[in-house]
Amino acid sequence: SGFNSIGHMDTMLRGRHHIGHYKEGEEFIQNVFHVLFLLFSGKEKSNLSFCWLQYEISKVVQCLQAKNKKKLKAQGRKSKKLAKNLLKAPDNRNYLSLWKLYAYLEWLLGNIDDARKVFDTALSTAGTEGLKSPQLCSLSLLYAQLEAELLESIEGAVMSRAVHILTKLAESGPYVPYSGQVLSVNVLKARKTYEHALQDYLSKTPVSVQKLISDANQLVNLVGCYALFQYLTVGIDAAILIYAQTSEKLEATGPQTFENTGENFGIQNFPTALEAVTVLHINLLRFHMKTSVYPLNPLREALTEALKRYPSNQSLWRSYIHIQRKSHSASKARRFFDGVTRSTNSLEPWLFAIQAEQMRKKLTEHVQRADVGEIHSTIPETGLTNRIVALFEHAVQSENGTHCPLLWRMYLNFLV
Repeated sequence: SGFNSIGHMDTMLRGRHHIGHYKEGEEFIQNVFHVLFLLFSGKEKSNLSFCWLQYEISKVVQCLQAKNKKKLKAQGRKSKKLAKNLLKAPDNRNYLSLWKLYAYLEWLLGNIDDARKVFDTALSTAGTEGLKSPQLCSLSLLYAQLEAELLESIEGAVMSRAVHILTKLAESGPYVPYSGQVLSVNVLKARKTYEHALQDYLSKTPVSVQKLISDANQLVNLVGCYALFQYLTVGIDAAILIYAQTSEKLEATGPQTFENTGENFGIQNFPTALEAVTVLHINLLRFHMKTSVYPLNPLREALTEALKRYPSNQSLWRSYIHIQRKSHSASKARRFFDGVTRSTNSLEPWLFAIQAEQMRKKLTEHVQRADVGEIHSTIPETGLTNRIVALFEHAVQSENGTHCPLLWRMYLNFLV
Protein backbone atom coordinates (compact mmCIF):
# COMPACT_ATOMS: atom_id res chain seq x y z
CA SER A 1 0.00 0.00 0.00
CA GLY A 2 3.06 2.27 -0.04
CA PHE A 3 2.48 3.84 3.37
CA ASN A 4 1.54 2.34 6.68
CA SER A 5 1.94 3.12 10.33
CA ILE A 6 4.27 0.88 12.28
CA GLY A 7 3.19 -0.36 15.69
CA HIS A 8 -0.07 1.10 16.85
CA MET A 9 -1.71 4.39 17.74
CA ASP A 10 -4.39 3.58 20.23
CA THR A 11 -5.17 7.23 20.95
CA MET A 12 -6.85 7.61 17.57
CA LEU A 13 -10.29 6.37 16.69
CA ARG A 14 -11.03 5.71 13.06
CA GLY A 15 -14.78 5.36 12.78
CA ARG A 16 -15.65 2.82 15.43
CA HIS A 17 -12.34 0.99 15.18
CA HIS A 18 -9.20 1.70 17.11
CA ILE A 19 -6.17 1.93 14.88
CA GLY A 20 -4.51 -1.29 15.93
CA HIS A 21 -1.41 -3.19 14.88
CA TYR A 22 -1.00 -3.02 11.14
CA LYS A 23 0.05 -6.15 9.33
CA GLU A 24 3.09 -4.58 7.63
CA GLY A 25 4.18 -2.76 10.78
CA GLU A 26 3.78 -5.93 12.79
CA GLU A 27 5.90 -7.92 10.30
CA PHE A 28 8.61 -5.28 10.49
CA ILE A 29 8.75 -5.44 14.30
CA GLN A 30 8.82 -9.25 14.33
CA ASN A 31 11.68 -9.22 11.78
CA VAL A 32 13.65 -6.80 13.95
CA PHE A 33 13.31 -9.15 16.93
CA HIS A 34 14.31 -12.21 14.88
CA VAL A 35 17.39 -10.48 13.45
CA LEU A 36 18.51 -9.08 16.80
CA PHE A 37 18.03 -12.45 18.44
CA LEU A 38 20.88 -13.94 16.37
CA LEU A 39 23.26 -11.13 17.37
CA PHE A 40 23.01 -11.39 21.15
CA SER A 41 24.00 -13.98 23.71
CA GLY A 42 23.90 -14.48 27.48
CA LYS A 43 22.40 -11.73 29.62
CA GLU A 44 21.66 -9.43 26.65
CA LYS A 45 19.72 -12.18 24.93
CA SER A 46 17.67 -12.76 28.09
CA ASN A 47 16.90 -9.05 28.30
CA LEU A 48 15.82 -9.03 24.66
CA SER A 49 13.56 -12.04 25.33
CA PHE A 50 12.03 -10.05 28.18
CA CYS A 51 11.34 -7.05 25.88
CA TRP A 52 9.87 -9.28 23.20
CA LEU A 53 7.46 -10.95 25.62
CA GLN A 54 6.50 -7.57 27.07
CA TYR A 55 5.61 -6.40 23.57
CA GLU A 56 3.46 -9.52 23.02
CA ILE A 57 1.68 -8.86 26.33
CA SER A 58 0.94 -5.27 25.24
CA LYS A 59 -0.95 -6.70 22.25
CA VAL A 60 -2.94 -9.04 24.49
CA VAL A 61 -3.84 -6.06 26.71
CA GLN A 62 -4.99 -4.17 23.61
CA CYS A 63 -7.30 -7.03 22.60
CA LEU A 64 -8.69 -7.10 26.14
CA GLN A 65 -9.38 -3.36 26.06
CA ALA A 66 -11.07 -3.63 22.67
CA LYS A 67 -13.13 -6.57 24.05
CA ASN A 68 -12.37 -8.55 20.90
CA LYS A 69 -12.66 -12.19 22.02
CA LYS A 70 -11.87 -13.77 18.65
CA LYS A 71 -8.71 -11.71 18.20
CA LEU A 72 -7.74 -12.27 21.86
CA LYS A 73 -7.86 -16.04 21.40
CA ALA A 74 -5.60 -15.93 18.34
CA GLN A 75 -3.21 -13.43 19.90
CA GLY A 76 -3.11 -15.50 23.12
CA ARG A 77 -2.08 -18.63 21.19
CA LYS A 78 0.74 -16.77 19.38
CA SER A 79 2.02 -15.10 22.55
CA LYS A 80 2.01 -18.32 24.59
CA LYS A 81 3.88 -20.16 21.84
CA LEU A 82 6.55 -17.45 21.84
CA ALA A 83 6.77 -17.43 25.66
CA LYS A 84 7.29 -21.21 25.79
CA ASN A 85 9.96 -21.08 23.07
CA LEU A 86 11.80 -18.28 24.88
CA LEU A 87 11.74 -20.18 28.18
CA LYS A 88 13.20 -23.30 26.51
CA ALA A 89 16.45 -21.42 25.81
CA PRO A 90 19.16 -22.58 28.28
CA ASP A 91 19.94 -18.99 29.37
CA ASN A 92 16.33 -18.28 30.23
CA ARG A 93 15.43 -21.34 32.26
CA ASN A 94 16.33 -19.71 35.56
CA TYR A 95 15.50 -16.15 34.47
CA LEU A 96 12.73 -15.31 36.95
CA SER A 97 11.65 -12.07 35.25
CA LEU A 98 10.70 -14.03 32.12
CA TRP A 99 8.78 -16.63 34.16
CA LYS A 100 6.97 -13.74 35.79
CA LEU A 101 5.86 -12.36 32.40
CA TYR A 102 4.74 -15.80 31.21
CA ALA A 103 2.62 -16.32 34.33
CA TYR A 104 1.17 -12.80 33.90
CA LEU A 105 0.30 -13.61 30.27
CA GLU A 106 -1.61 -16.74 31.35
CA TRP A 107 -3.41 -14.67 34.00
CA LEU A 108 -4.43 -12.00 31.47
CA LEU A 109 -5.80 -14.70 29.16
CA GLY A 110 -8.03 -15.86 32.03
CA ASN A 111 -6.17 -19.13 32.70
CA ILE A 112 -5.86 -18.48 36.43
CA ASP A 113 -5.02 -22.07 37.42
CA ASP A 114 -2.32 -22.37 34.75
CA ALA A 115 -0.88 -19.02 35.82
CA ARG A 116 -0.77 -20.18 39.44
CA LYS A 117 1.09 -23.32 38.39
CA VAL A 118 3.68 -21.22 36.54
CA PHE A 119 4.08 -18.84 39.50
CA ASP A 120 4.38 -21.75 41.96
CA THR A 121 6.93 -23.55 39.77
CA ALA A 122 9.02 -20.38 39.39
CA LEU A 123 8.91 -19.70 43.15
CA SER A 124 9.79 -23.32 44.00
CA THR A 125 12.86 -23.30 41.77
CA ALA A 126 13.96 -19.77 42.69
CA GLY A 127 16.08 -20.70 45.69
CA THR A 128 15.85 -19.45 49.25
CA GLU A 129 17.25 -15.93 49.14
CA GLY A 130 13.88 -14.51 50.10
CA LEU A 131 13.84 -10.75 50.57
CA LYS A 132 17.46 -10.43 49.42
CA SER A 133 16.66 -11.38 45.82
CA PRO A 134 15.17 -8.53 43.74
CA GLN A 135 13.71 -10.91 41.12
CA LEU A 136 12.11 -13.14 43.73
CA CYS A 137 10.58 -10.11 45.47
CA SER A 138 9.28 -8.74 42.18
CA LEU A 139 7.76 -12.11 41.21
CA SER A 140 6.09 -12.58 44.61
CA LEU A 141 4.76 -9.01 44.56
CA LEU A 142 3.04 -9.44 41.19
CA TYR A 143 1.61 -12.84 42.20
CA ALA A 144 0.28 -11.45 45.49
CA GLN A 145 -1.17 -8.35 43.77
CA LEU A 146 -3.04 -10.47 41.23
CA GLU A 147 -4.35 -12.75 43.97
CA ALA A 148 -5.40 -9.75 46.07
CA GLU A 149 -7.42 -8.40 43.14
CA LEU A 150 -9.48 -11.61 43.16
CA LEU A 151 -10.56 -11.02 46.78
CA GLU A 152 -14.11 -9.75 47.15
CA SER A 153 -13.20 -7.74 50.24
CA ILE A 154 -10.36 -7.35 52.70
CA GLU A 155 -12.34 -9.17 55.42
CA GLY A 156 -10.70 -12.52 56.09
CA ALA A 157 -7.85 -11.77 53.70
CA VAL A 158 -5.38 -13.04 56.34
CA MET A 159 -6.14 -16.59 55.22
CA SER A 160 -5.77 -15.80 51.53
CA ARG A 161 -3.28 -17.08 48.97
CA ALA A 162 -1.81 -13.56 48.67
CA VAL A 163 -0.82 -13.54 52.35
CA HIS A 164 0.61 -17.06 52.01
CA ILE A 165 2.88 -15.88 49.14
CA LEU A 166 4.13 -12.84 51.06
CA THR A 167 4.65 -14.85 54.26
CA LYS A 168 6.67 -17.52 52.42
CA LEU A 169 8.82 -14.81 50.82
CA ALA A 170 9.74 -13.44 54.25
CA GLU A 171 10.59 -16.91 55.59
CA SER A 172 13.45 -17.32 53.05
CA GLY A 173 12.86 -21.06 52.95
CA PRO A 174 11.81 -23.34 50.09
CA TYR A 175 8.42 -22.29 48.69
CA VAL A 176 5.44 -24.54 49.43
CA PRO A 177 2.26 -24.00 47.36
CA TYR A 178 -0.86 -22.72 49.15
CA SER A 179 -2.85 -25.37 50.98
CA GLY A 180 -5.84 -23.29 52.07
CA GLN A 181 -4.67 -21.79 55.35
CA VAL A 182 -2.01 -19.48 56.80
CA LEU A 183 -0.77 -19.91 60.37
CA SER A 184 -1.04 -16.72 62.42
CA VAL A 185 2.34 -17.38 64.04
CA ASN A 186 3.92 -17.28 60.56
CA VAL A 187 2.17 -13.98 59.84
CA LEU A 188 3.63 -12.46 63.02
CA LYS A 189 7.13 -13.72 62.18
CA ALA A 190 6.86 -12.40 58.63
CA ARG A 191 5.80 -8.96 59.87
CA LYS A 192 8.90 -8.74 62.06
CA THR A 193 11.12 -9.90 59.16
CA TYR A 194 9.67 -7.28 56.81
CA GLU A 195 10.07 -4.55 59.41
CA HIS A 196 13.76 -5.37 60.00
CA ALA A 197 14.51 -5.77 56.30
CA LEU A 198 13.00 -2.36 55.50
CA GLN A 199 14.91 -0.68 58.33
CA ASP A 200 18.16 -2.26 57.06
CA TYR A 201 17.57 -1.05 53.52
CA LEU A 202 16.69 2.48 54.58
CA SER A 203 19.67 2.84 56.88
CA LYS A 204 22.46 1.46 54.67
CA THR A 205 24.57 3.58 52.32
CA PRO A 206 25.32 1.87 49.01
CA VAL A 207 28.94 1.29 48.04
CA SER A 208 28.84 1.85 44.27
CA VAL A 209 26.51 3.13 41.56
CA GLN A 210 25.60 -0.38 40.38
CA LYS A 211 24.76 -1.32 43.95
CA LEU A 212 22.67 1.83 44.33
CA ILE A 213 20.58 1.02 41.27
CA SER A 214 19.94 -2.59 42.31
CA ASP A 215 19.24 -1.43 45.88
CA ALA A 216 16.74 1.13 44.64
CA ASN A 217 14.86 -1.57 42.67
CA GLN A 218 15.00 -3.95 45.57
CA LEU A 219 13.74 -1.30 47.99
CA VAL A 220 10.70 -0.62 45.79
CA ASN A 221 9.81 -4.33 45.62
CA LEU A 222 10.35 -4.76 49.34
CA VAL A 223 8.15 -1.77 50.20
CA GLY A 224 5.48 -3.06 47.81
CA CYS A 225 5.48 -6.52 49.41
CA TYR A 226 5.51 -5.19 52.99
CA ALA A 227 2.74 -2.63 52.36
CA LEU A 228 0.52 -5.20 50.63
CA PHE A 229 1.17 -7.66 53.46
CA GLN A 230 0.15 -5.03 56.04
CA TYR A 231 -2.88 -4.05 53.96
CA LEU A 232 -4.17 -7.63 53.85
CA THR A 233 -3.37 -8.50 57.47
CA VAL A 234 -3.98 -5.19 59.30
CA GLY A 235 -5.67 -2.67 57.00
CA ILE A 236 -5.25 0.32 54.71
CA ASP A 237 -3.86 2.70 57.35
CA ALA A 238 -0.98 0.36 58.21
CA ALA A 239 -0.05 0.15 54.52
CA ILE A 240 -0.17 3.92 54.02
CA LEU A 241 2.08 4.36 57.05
CA ILE A 242 4.82 2.27 55.37
CA TYR A 243 4.61 4.32 52.18
CA ALA A 244 4.76 7.54 54.21
CA GLN A 245 7.82 6.41 56.23
CA THR A 246 9.67 5.21 53.13
CA SER A 247 8.95 8.38 51.13
CA GLU A 248 10.06 10.55 54.05
CA LYS A 249 13.30 8.62 54.38
CA LEU A 250 14.01 8.65 50.62
CA GLU A 251 13.35 12.39 50.39
CA ALA A 252 15.81 12.94 53.22
CA THR A 253 18.57 10.71 51.85
CA GLY A 254 18.20 11.26 48.10
CA PRO A 255 20.61 13.98 46.92
CA GLN A 256 23.15 13.98 49.77
CA THR A 257 24.20 10.32 49.53
CA PHE A 258 27.16 10.83 47.23
CA GLU A 259 28.04 14.47 47.81
CA ASN A 260 31.43 13.59 49.26
CA THR A 261 32.49 11.78 46.06
CA GLY A 262 31.71 14.83 43.97
CA GLU A 263 29.02 13.02 41.99
CA ASN A 264 25.27 13.12 42.35
CA PHE A 265 24.26 9.51 41.80
CA GLY A 266 21.71 9.86 44.58
CA ILE A 267 19.81 12.47 42.66
CA GLN A 268 19.52 10.25 39.61
CA ASN A 269 18.41 7.05 41.26
CA PHE A 270 16.54 7.83 44.40
CA PRO A 271 13.85 9.85 42.66
CA THR A 272 13.14 6.77 40.54
CA ALA A 273 12.70 4.70 43.71
CA LEU A 274 10.58 7.44 45.26
CA GLU A 275 8.46 7.74 42.11
CA ALA A 276 7.91 3.97 41.95
CA VAL A 277 6.91 3.89 45.64
CA THR A 278 4.48 6.76 44.99
CA VAL A 279 2.86 4.87 42.10
CA LEU A 280 2.44 1.77 44.31
CA HIS A 281 0.85 3.94 47.00
CA ILE A 282 -1.63 5.49 44.52
CA ASN A 283 -2.53 2.10 43.04
CA LEU A 284 -3.22 0.62 46.46
CA LEU A 285 -5.51 3.54 47.36
CA ARG A 286 -7.39 3.13 44.07
CA PHE A 287 -7.76 -0.60 44.63
CA HIS A 288 -9.00 -0.07 48.19
CA MET A 289 -11.63 2.40 46.97
CA LYS A 290 -12.94 -0.20 44.51
CA THR A 291 -13.43 -2.82 47.21
CA SER A 292 -14.39 -0.71 50.26
CA VAL A 293 -16.01 2.53 51.29
CA TYR A 294 -13.22 5.08 51.61
CA PRO A 295 -13.06 8.88 51.15
CA LEU A 296 -11.71 10.23 47.85
CA ASN A 297 -9.71 13.04 49.44
CA PRO A 298 -6.56 11.09 50.50
CA LEU A 299 -6.23 9.77 46.94
CA ARG A 300 -6.81 13.17 45.36
CA GLU A 301 -4.28 14.87 47.64
CA ALA A 302 -1.66 12.15 47.12
CA LEU A 303 -2.13 12.40 43.34
CA THR A 304 -1.85 16.19 43.10
CA GLU A 305 1.30 16.15 45.25
CA ALA A 306 2.83 13.34 43.19
CA LEU A 307 2.03 14.98 39.84
CA LYS A 308 3.60 18.28 40.84
CA ARG A 309 6.76 16.30 41.52
CA TYR A 310 6.58 13.87 38.57
CA PRO A 311 4.73 15.72 35.81
CA SER A 312 5.74 13.20 33.15
CA ASN A 313 4.47 10.06 34.90
CA GLN A 314 1.74 8.64 32.66
CA SER A 315 0.43 6.14 35.18
CA LEU A 316 -0.25 8.92 37.70
CA TRP A 317 -1.98 11.09 35.07
CA ARG A 318 -4.24 8.18 34.10
CA SER A 319 -5.27 7.76 37.72
CA TYR A 320 -5.87 11.52 38.02
CA ILE A 321 -8.11 11.62 34.93
CA HIS A 322 -9.94 8.54 36.17
CA ILE A 323 -10.89 10.15 39.49
CA GLN A 324 -11.66 13.54 37.90
CA ARG A 325 -14.22 11.96 35.59
CA LYS A 326 -16.34 11.22 38.61
CA SER A 327 -16.56 14.85 39.72
CA HIS A 328 -18.95 17.20 37.91
CA SER A 329 -16.85 20.29 38.48
CA ALA A 330 -14.15 20.68 35.87
CA SER A 331 -12.67 23.95 37.15
CA LYS A 332 -10.46 22.41 39.84
CA ALA A 333 -8.87 19.97 37.42
CA ARG A 334 -8.41 22.73 34.81
CA ARG A 335 -6.64 24.97 37.30
CA PHE A 336 -4.39 22.08 38.29
CA PHE A 337 -3.50 21.22 34.67
CA ASP A 338 -2.82 24.89 34.03
CA GLY A 339 -0.48 25.12 37.03
CA VAL A 340 1.46 21.99 36.07
CA THR A 341 1.88 22.95 32.39
CA ARG A 342 3.31 26.32 33.42
CA SER A 343 5.88 24.81 35.74
CA THR A 344 7.27 22.02 33.54
CA ASN A 345 8.52 21.34 30.02
CA SER A 346 7.07 17.81 29.84
CA LEU A 347 4.42 17.17 27.25
CA GLU A 348 2.38 14.69 29.28
CA PRO A 349 0.37 17.32 31.19
CA TRP A 350 -0.74 18.86 27.87
CA LEU A 351 -1.66 15.50 26.34
CA PHE A 352 -3.66 14.45 29.39
CA ALA A 353 -5.34 17.86 29.74
CA ILE A 354 -6.52 17.50 26.13
CA GLN A 355 -7.64 13.93 26.73
CA ALA A 356 -9.64 14.97 29.81
CA GLU A 357 -11.46 17.69 27.85
CA GLN A 358 -12.14 15.34 24.94
CA MET A 359 -13.68 12.81 27.35
CA ARG A 360 -15.85 15.58 28.78
CA LYS A 361 -16.92 16.63 25.28
CA LYS A 362 -17.80 13.06 24.36
CA LEU A 363 -19.87 12.69 27.53
CA THR A 364 -21.73 15.97 26.91
CA GLU A 365 -22.51 15.04 23.33
CA HIS A 366 -23.62 11.58 24.37
CA VAL A 367 -26.08 13.10 26.86
CA GLN A 368 -27.31 15.74 24.41
CA ARG A 369 -27.81 13.26 21.59
CA ALA A 370 -29.79 10.86 23.74
CA ASP A 371 -32.47 9.39 21.53
CA VAL A 372 -35.85 10.89 22.40
CA GLY A 373 -38.27 9.26 20.00
CA GLU A 374 -37.97 11.02 16.64
CA ILE A 375 -36.33 14.17 17.98
CA HIS A 376 -32.54 14.40 18.17
CA SER A 377 -30.97 17.27 20.06
CA THR A 378 -28.11 18.61 17.93
CA ILE A 379 -26.92 21.66 19.87
CA PRO A 380 -23.16 21.73 19.30
CA GLU A 381 -21.00 22.02 22.40
CA THR A 382 -18.85 24.92 21.15
CA GLY A 383 -17.39 25.93 24.52
CA LEU A 384 -15.51 22.68 24.93
CA THR A 385 -14.45 22.61 21.28
CA ASN A 386 -12.90 26.06 21.59
CA ARG A 387 -11.19 25.08 24.82
CA ILE A 388 -9.69 21.94 23.24
CA VAL A 389 -8.45 23.89 20.20
CA ALA A 390 -6.87 26.47 22.55
CA LEU A 391 -5.12 23.66 24.48
CA PHE A 392 -3.81 22.17 21.23
CA GLU A 393 -2.57 25.59 20.09
CA HIS A 394 -0.68 26.18 23.35
CA ALA A 395 0.70 22.63 23.36
CA VAL A 396 2.10 22.77 19.81
CA GLN A 397 3.74 26.10 20.59
CA SER A 398 5.68 24.63 23.50
CA GLU A 399 9.23 23.52 22.76
CA ASN A 400 8.59 19.79 23.05
CA GLY A 401 5.12 19.99 21.50
CA THR A 402 6.41 21.38 18.23
CA HIS A 403 8.36 18.17 17.64
CA CYS A 404 5.74 15.67 18.79
CA PRO A 405 4.09 13.81 15.89
CA LEU A 406 1.43 12.34 18.18
CA LEU A 407 0.27 15.80 19.24
CA TRP A 408 -0.01 17.05 15.64
CA ARG A 409 -1.89 13.93 14.61
CA MET A 410 -4.30 14.29 17.51
CA TYR A 411 -4.85 17.95 16.58
CA LEU A 412 -5.52 17.14 12.90
CA ASN A 413 -7.76 14.26 13.92
CA PHE A 414 -9.76 16.52 16.24
CA LEU A 415 -10.19 19.24 13.61
CA VAL A 416 -11.39 16.70 11.04
